[in-house]
Amino acid sequence: MLTGTGEIKENYGVRIEDNRIVEIDKNDKLKETYPDAEIKDYRDKILSPGFVNSHMHFYGILSHGITPPVEIDGFESFLRDFWWPLVEDELTPELIQAGMRMSALELIDSGVTAVSDILEAPKSVPGILKKEAEVIEELGLRAILSLESSERVSDELAELALEENIKFYEEYKEHDLISGRQCLHTTFTCSKEYIKKSFEMARKVGAKSQLHLSESQYEVDYSLKKYDKRPVELYDELDVLGDDLLVSQAVKVNQNEIKLLKVNNVGVAHLPISNCEVGGGVSPVPSMLKEGIPVGLGTDGYVNNFLEVMRAGFLIHKAHHENPAVMPAEEVYKMATQYGAQAIGNDKLGRIKKGNLADLITVNISSPTPVNQDNLYEQLILFHNPENISEVIINGKMIKEDGEIKGYDVEKIKEETREAARKLWGE
Repeated sequence: MLTGTGEIKENYGVRIEDNRIVEIDKNDKLKETYPDAEIKDYRDKILSPGFVNSHMHFYGILSHGITPPVEIDGFESFLRDFWWPLVEDELTPELIQAGMRMSALELIDSGVTAVSDILEAPKSVPGILKKEAEVIEELGLRAILSLESSERVSDELAELALEENIKFYEEYKEHDLISGRQCLHTTFTCSKEYIKKSFEMARKVGAKSQLHLSESQYEVDYSLKKYDKRPVELYDELDVLGDDLLVSQAVKVNQNEIKLLKVNNVGVAHLPISNCEVGGGVSPVPSMLKEGIPVGLGTDGYVNNFLEVMRAGFLIHKAHHENPAVMPAEEVYKMATQYGAQAIGNDKLGRIKKGNLADLITVNISSPTPVNQDNLYEQLILFHNPENISEVIINGKMIKEDGEIKGYDVEKIKEETREAARKLWGE
């Protein structure tokens, strides 16, 4: 058993009642204490907390393989000439739902039990988050859902997006699996007044917030030119940094900004693969972890195989720092579990602990070389894939068993996703 905190316990099991872990003990002791209980025997597998995807765009799968019909010459060009007009602004509820099903199945297949999602579809309001919730309930995934708010399209849509998030948060705040939060884009699509209003609305009802932060040098340069402050410094001036905030990317943050994130207990989502895709750079995650900032891992809707994202988190920083000791496998595993749960603000996830939610996975370790306590994290992260994720339990319910997600025609869902992508691409 991997507890999510660095402990490795041999011959241990858990007792689940409803959706909670109520007991953790040696297998023999549990059998003796609960002789009539139904037993799932995973002694040939590793029991682990489910992985937490701390930043996701479910619709992103619809863009996999798309060829931009315009020449891209940088991050700003990527957004303004391609992504905004030809992807985000063309999304409809039907396309969004189709992308969600396939993305969610890919995440579950690779051991993700909880995800924090941002929908970037400003023209889809009102009511789109409830449409997303329908798919999440159907699949049984644990999810935070939010709509990215910004002023880039129109004042009317900017206000509707803020209202959509708050309305959804209040409607779903007692739901077992689904929750909401306020969401902003960035300093270059949101004015200071709009940012303050967003946080005021969220804090008034007790909602948390999430936003994109310094994904590339473009936002830093924009903020310095307009406000004479770097983005985190601007947020600090606006008094919006706090433990109710999750920021993603944080690629171009300096040491002073890292200190501000730490002092204000801000959570961070690290997206190693998608940061490479957009040419944003390599986030100073080792420095953030050294400061004690809770840094989780996210797929960003790009590569949804979470084990591959873990591999990238393990390898990229070693190359960047030219140091093989940077980002040890155990630390990356914690980012996928314990730290990820802390980053999204849910201390009942990411650890096998009495009283925590029963979001668990089992991993069938199949390695041609010996697996032991010294190399277990490396073997898991580097050499295993979704086919090795045998069971996925979310909220006490078996979603994947014996390597198969039950009750879904995956090929049919895949074809529906292809058709949705064709429509989005204009084919």
